[in-house]
Amino acid sequence: MIKVGIVDDHDLILHGLSHMLSHQNLCTVVFQASSGEDTYNKLQEIPIDVLLLDIELPDTNGVELCGKLLKSYPTLKIIALTNHDETMWVRKMLRAGALGYLLKGTDKGNLLQAISTVFEGQQFLDPQVQNAILQQTLSGRKNSIEVKLTKRETEILALIANEYSNQEIADKLFLSIRTVEAHRNSLNQKLDIKNTAGLVKEALLRGLIS
Repeated sequence: MIKVGIVDDHDLILHGLSHMLSHQNLCTVVFQASSGEDTYNKLQEIPIDVLLLDIELPDTNGVELCGKLLKSYPTLKIIALTNHDETMWVRKMLRAGALGYLLKGTDKGNLLQAISTVFEGQQFLDPQVQNAILQQTLSGRKNSIEVKLTKRETEILALIANEYSNQEIADKLFLSIRTVEAHRNSLNQKLDIKNTAGLVKEALLRGLIS
């Protein structure tokens, strides 16, 4: 039987998911946690196969926690659990190592299928999320002109997506901060956006970063 842990800071969600996973033969819930620290403490004591992980926690975020957990427990299979269906969050969690992405309003059938699928080492995306990705991808292709970036712009875009500051980018690439700012302005103009959040979101949508 698959051993499952659930991480969420809302008791209603914890109890609801635990109840949903009761009285079936696929898996069993062996622990519940309400924070990143609580999750680490539980994992040290109780080995599990699959972790249902909320993206928003009081002491950390799911993206950061997912990456850290997989460094300590590389065989752990993680399913992101959230109300966010934006493709940006999906890509961030998958990049951090999550194998699944579920919306909190999912039904029992989807939940069990997700657990079974990721336990086998395969990816599972909530059908509603799959549809959102498809629609945004089709919309992006239909409504945008292909954007061509220079090699340096691509390097800087990747670092921006990983939350590097202008100074950190300058230091890493041995550039002046003024040069980095010029490249960022060029990226903003090419993608027709005004801020960093918009830049990363648009770059993900266009497939310029993964």
